[in-house]
Amino acid sequence: MSVIEHIPTEIVQLLSAADAAAYRLVPCGRDGDLVRFYCCDTKDYTDASEELEVLYGWQTAVEPIAEEDLQRLLLRYYRTERAGATTCRTAETDSGQSFLYSLIGEALSDCASDIHIECYKDRCRIRLRIDGRLTERYVVEKQRYAPLINQIKILSDLDISEKRLPQDGRIGYDRDGAKFDVRVSVLPTIYGEKVVMRLLTRQTELLELRNLGFTPRQYEDYCRAVRRPFGMILICGPTGSGKSTTLYATLRRLNASTDNILTIEDPVEYTLEGVNQVQLKEEIGLTFGSALRTFLRQDPDIIMLGEVRDPDTAQMAVRSALTGHVLFSTIHTNTAWGAVARLADMGVHPYLIADTLVMTVAQRLVRLLCPHCKRRAAASAPRDIEADVYFEAVGCERCYYTGYAGRRAIYEVIPLDDELAAAARAGDTEIARLLAERGITSLRDAVIDLFRRGETSLDELIPMLNSR
Repeated sequence: MSVIEHIPTEIVQLLSAADAAAYRLVPCGRDGDLVRFYCCDTKDYTDASEELEVLYGWQTAVEPIAEEDLQRLLLRYYRTERAGATTCRTAETDSGQSFLYSLIGEALSDCASDIHIECYKDRCRIRLRIDGRLTERYVVEKQRYAPLINQIKILSDLDISEKRLPQDGRIGYDRDGAKFDVRVSVLPTIYGEKVVMRLLTRQTELLELRNLGFTPRQYEDYCRAVRRPFGMILICGPTGSGKSTTLYATLRRLNASTDNILTIEDPVEYTLEGVNQVQLKEEIGLTFGSALRTFLRQDPDIIMLGEVRDPDTAQMAVRSALTGHVLFSTIHTNTAWGAVARLADMGVHPYLIADTLVMTVAQRLVRLLCPHCKRRAAASAPRDIEADVYFEAVGCERCYYTGYAGRRAIYEVIPLDDELAAAARAGDTEIARLLAERGITSLRDAVIDLFRRGETSLDELIPMLNSR
């Protein structure tokens, strides 16, 4: 028989991960009180069916499938090898904090970066972002949604009576030897409040620059630039491209008792011992610009600015770099050189950009193919890629049938020399020739290289090629 590959979330969560693993059953459909299960075609499920009927009050029907198909479904929908990391599979929100902590533990076990809890007209759901992709994990009953949100607000010290305005808070997670903060963002929508919880694990803080994904030359150029006594270094890319990780790894490298390091962030994601970190609070006037003005009176050596987002911040960032300080920041542009045009759009004079900008870095995160199950693709690669052989995602037990295992950062690193500074001073945006002469690896070149080496797929390559 053919096996359903996409089982609805509300059907999957009829069984907990523990019960699914114990009974070796996967629910695949429901008609009133009758629930259908996939089972192994080599085992007798008479006793299991009777137990489930007693425990849950269902009528049960089993549909035998091959052992390998059943194992694949268990891994895909329940991740049974990690079931011990979480004791709560179904959305039993009545258990309050127990469910929330189990949810966070499950997200941690699955290497998720964010938890999305959201409400719509007819349904509520919980999704996890794993390797940059959102995956639906739970369906929450409408009447249980508001109490769940209130539990989150209580744990993150937010006002449960305020439902009209966004709120931000934190939850401290300390379970099973794992200790970290969870950043909570609450946003009012037309059907209820949406919550996003970001897991601020310590893994990012412990990363070394050498292991982030720089090529040997990029790593050498970047390390040379960050050791400059003054100037501005900008990290470019969209939200979720790993910019904060690069900045924290950089500060960790530069953190020494001989330097005064100050940061202004929105929000402070990771605390670094020996670094003076300031949380942005715009409601009381503590903005990026005002913080930078104060920083200049604090005898800084190194300044980290969370984001250049407005003309005032851009002007203060340039002023800080001009007065003999090293300044790191991020900016939302698609390419490294795009930061030059973006600063000019914010009113920074081109000659000031040329005099202060030491390096621009663009980065992205690319999903990597699972090395255990990837296979050679039968189709040919796009003509402009020139790859005789490439690989595609398949899915196996080790990657939980996603076809991917982790992500890697790719970089475009442009150190400004005299000729590039002159191009910035002239406002020249067409510098492809200058970059080619210097052998600068672009983001396009980096992702194509991963593709040719068989480390990523065409599905990851095409969006990157179209993003420029």
